[in-house]
Amino acid sequence: MDSSTKKRSTLSWVLEFAGMNKSSYIFSVIFATISVLAGFVPYFFVAKIVRALIDGEKDMGFYLIQAGIISCCWLVNKAFHSISTTMSHKATFGVLAEIRRRLTKKLSLMPLGDVLEDSSGSYKNIIVERVDSIETTLAHIIPELISNAIVPVGIFVIMLSINWKLSLIALISVPVGLFFFGLMTMGSEESFKNTMVKTKALNDTAVEYINGIEVIKAFGKTKTSYEKFIVAAKEGADCFIEWMRRCNVWQNLALTLLPAQLLTLLPFAGLFYMQGKVDGTDALLLIILTLGLVSPFMVVAGHMDNLKKTGAIIEEATSILGKRELIRPDILKEKPLNNTIEFKDVHFGYSDKEVLHGVNLTIKEGTVNALVGPSGSGKSTIAKLIASFWDPDKGAVLYGGVDIRNIPLAEYNKNIAYVSQDNYLFDETVMENIRMGNPNASDEDVINAAKACGCHEFIMNLENGYQTKTGGAGGHLSGGERQRISIARAMLKNAPVVILDEATAYTDPENEALVQRSVAKLVAGKTLIVIAHRLSTIVSSDCIFVIDDGNVVAKGTQEELLKDSPLYREMWEAHISSKDSEVA
Repeated sequence: MDSSTKKRSTLSWVLEFAGMNKSSYIFSVIFATISVLAGFVPYFFVAKIVRALIDGEKDMGFYLIQAGIISCCWLVNKAFHSISTTMSHKATFGVLAEIRRRLTKKLSLMPLGDVLEDSSGSYKNIIVERVDSIETTLAHIIPELISNAIVPVGIFVIMLSINWKLSLIALISVPVGLFFFGLMTMGSEESFKNTMVKTKALNDTAVEYINGIEVIKAFGKTKTSYEKFIVAAKEGADCFIEWMRRCNVWQNLALTLLPAQLLTLLPFAGLFYMQGKVDGTDALLLIILTLGLVSPFMVVAGHMDNLKKTGAIIEEATSILGKRELIRPDILKEKPLNNTIEFKDVHFGYSDKEVLHGVNLTIKEGTVNALVGPSGSGKSTIAKLIASFWDPDKGAVLYGGVDIRNIPLAEYNKNIAYVSQDNYLFDETVMENIRMGNPNASDEDVINAAKACGCHEFIMNLENGYQTKTGGAGGHLSGGERQRISIARAMLKNAPVVILDEATAYTDPENEALVQRSVAKLVAGKTLIVIAHRLSTIVSSDCIFVIDDGNVVAKGTQEELLKDSPLYREMWEAHISSKDSEVA
């Protein structure tokens, strides 16, 4: 994000996010101003009543009229405040929705590597909790901040017109109170940033602890892991306690002195009255007006911490919006000739570590291809570059002879069906999870895809069949069941290129063989790319690419590689030995 973007005010961002709801904020401010004015007008009529009492006025009609006007002002105050609040809340919910829409869309446009730099807990915390936490502030701060800042200025102008000397004397306590406020805010920037860091750490630790609870219990790490969470929770609380302890004395002095205008006004008003410099009515009116002069500013001051918090959250959100995207055109200018995929001198790395070192390979249209190699060799990275999760640092990935960076992302995504070992199911029914591969598919299409992928039988044995909820991240199903549903979803997409990134890692051999046979039928005429940990499942591939340390060191059929590639032969012998030991 550039420096000019960082300097934008919170209000400017809010108004941008508000979009068509800007008018709601504008009218909310207008109604809030009317409400505040209606709250101050009764002071004038109270002064009239006091003056009439001093003058000995005995006409009850006069007092009833003043009381009626005061009552009407009270009704206007409450009614317009309610209308203002309703409109600002409506606009604010639109702002929160727009922030979340932009953030989720941004994540889909960012390179996957950039997304993975931060934890899922961090993104969840910003998009859900932190964005939600600014609702109350945004709904009140815009109308109340503006209206409560405008009206007292007008009141003070009236006071100056009555007696400017007494008006200025009445404000002596204001700079004194502000001085203490200044002492209170010293170092607040660092303290606030510290609370943000500690709160973020607490959220990340909590998400990590909850997500890893199964592993924690299985390996007896409950004590150490819980202690880590306890430390984060304590630090998250202590940073706020220390901040408040440091500010407490100055804050109390400021809040006591800032609204204490009568402390100076009353003795000087009495002195001026005795010296004949002001009449009793004007002195009384000044006293009454002073009672409501600073209270609106106190409302504004009460929003300062929330405003800073809101500004920090907006900055967090906009810092994500300012991150780089996968650069893609909006319109397809050059149509791919076919579904052939080529890597031309592709270099790619995570952070400062290069993983792929000048990879060159061709995956022909309509063929079955496998990527094999030791763990960490770069197989999954190649698959994810094909899926356009990242862009290469150097070189190019071509699809049908066209650099994928010249193909609109939405257009390219239609051509790729990707299933990884880390499959994910939404907390929806089995039917809807599979249908996500093709939202227009009928129930019959979904069932046929499930049957083809060997899912139908176990789905029908679930509590509610295809209408069974899978739970958060598919937690109600086994790893193998989740994988087969993910494969069915990918197959239903009917994309010309299918990538299975160790997608059968958690299936047993019998089901894996069934899935492989099903895949062979479903991908007829399509380009299939498989990363498999069991080499026996890819022996019939048209081409097997052997990857080692970020390079393609060999390619060919099973027979060719067993003859010409020492690394593949070593991997195959290890695989056969493993299978023999399993049988034994």
